[in-house]
Amino acid sequence: MKKNLIFSGLIALVISLSTVSIFSYLNANHSNKTVKIEHINHTASKNAVYSMDDAGNVIPLDFNATAEKVLDAVVHIKSTQIYPSRNSSFQEIPAPLQDLFGNNLEQFFGPNPRFRNPPTHPRSNQAPTRVGTGSGVIINQEGYIVTNNHVIANADDVEVTLHDNRTYKATIIGTDPSTDLALLQIKEKDLPSVPFVNSDQVKTGQWVLAVGNPMGLNSTVTAGIVSAKGRSINILKDKYAVENFIQTDAAINPGNSGGALVNLEGGLVGINTAIASPTGSFAGYGFAIPANIVSKVVQDLIEYGVVQRGVLGIMIRTIDGNFAKEKELNLTQGVYVDSLLKNSAAAKANVQIGDVITAVNGIQVKTSSDLQEIVARHRPGESIQLSIDRNGNTQTIDVILNNRDGNTKLLDKSSRTTIKTIGAEVENISADLAEKLGIDGGVKIRKIHAGKLSKQTQMKDGFIVTHIDGKTIHSVEEFTKILAQKSGGVMLEGVYEEVPGAYYYAFGI
Repeated sequence: MKKNLIFSGLIALVISLSTVSIFSYLNANHSNKTVKIEHINHTASKNAVYSMDDAGNVIPLDFNATAEKVLDAVVHIKSTQIYPSRNSSFQEIPAPLQDLFGNNLEQFFGPNPRFRNPPTHPRSNQAPTRVGTGSGVIINQEGYIVTNNHVIANADDVEVTLHDNRTYKATIIGTDPSTDLALLQIKEKDLPSVPFVNSDQVKTGQWVLAVGNPMGLNSTVTAGIVSAKGRSINILKDKYAVENFIQTDAAINPGNSGGALVNLEGGLVGINTAIASPTGSFAGYGFAIPANIVSKVVQDLIEYGVVQRGVLGIMIRTIDGNFAKEKELNLTQGVYVDSLLKNSAAAKANVQIGDVITAVNGIQVKTSSDLQEIVARHRPGESIQLSIDRNGNTQTIDVILNNRDGNTKLLDKSSRTTIKTIGAEVENISADLAEKLGIDGGVKIRKIHAGKLSKQTQMKDGFIVTHIDGKTIHSVEEFTKILAQKSGGVMLEGVYEEVPGAYYYAFGI
């Protein structure tokens, strides 16, 4: 039978990966400061599994105490995306027309009717919208809420409803498509929250509860066990995706995305994200992002505004019996180093092709996804210890992790920011990239969110802005300063890293 994997939603977005399985999301379609995030030590629940009455009869497991701890901290999220009418989009202006806009920008943009307010839906007074719903988890008393990136992706408006039915508009603090996580904040204090547990200590077979808002049924609690750990289901399409899901048979359905998976002590084991199903509804397989990854991503988004992710710079393969025979290895579990990137952190530490990584910082790794998750918890410049099997001999190697640019620098919050007026994450480009492209400098549109660029242009992620209205720009600081002073029409000129020629995009502020 053909199986599907679905990220929770009333109308599920289904992405076919093979003739065997389909993986899908579960959402429904209908400051630079340190903030305390509570953690608790994970221990097995001693008194929650069962009890006995006076006659010595076993009383069935009761999840009431756990549910009472968690329900108030799990929220309902409604994300609304406003679609412009087809005629309201500002089209990409190709390079051959560049002379039309040379020194006459104000005259062109001022009277042009395409810069007026976009028309509304022909049958109503409102622009067409798409509404999605999902879940979220309050993680501290300052109103921070973690959810899935796919729940709020491209949203123009995010509304959060608490368990007691109070409703708030939420601000998107940051997103991380690599892990499908997003961080929101609402203006409220002294909120109930769910503490994190060490997800490395979560065991297969232990009881867990899933709490969320499936199929429009708010504040729903279901129970099951941890069915497996370290699942990679190839659902995240980001280039640097990190997948090492906790699998559970606690029933989750469309609308559960972003909700809590907790142990019997009420500690956050993971964030529910996907299901495997032949129908689009629960069929026994659910997947959650481990709490250790969630905690790292959240702290980075709060502290830096962006996730600081260290990399080893290696190409890897999971070892199985057949591969071990092919390579004449003396073990059948671990991660095989297939190749090394130039000037990678691993190469500098003398990791070699053919090495088998068996543990990181004393934590056993059996699969590539295990290794990716543990490394992803660390920032550039941090050191990790690899346990290596090399030709049957065991040794340890200390590696100082690089960033994606091949050095150990952390991303400066001032060099990357989200400009909400245009709906884009922007960052400075390196001097090496500028030299490669033959430009003096520029600002990369790293990610386009809901906003003016997505509605009024055909710009793609990765566009490098070199000029605004003919004025050369070199940094994010210049870019944001100029846009803050603009009104009316704006012309962005720039290039794509892999596409020849200059491109021009016009939009109105």
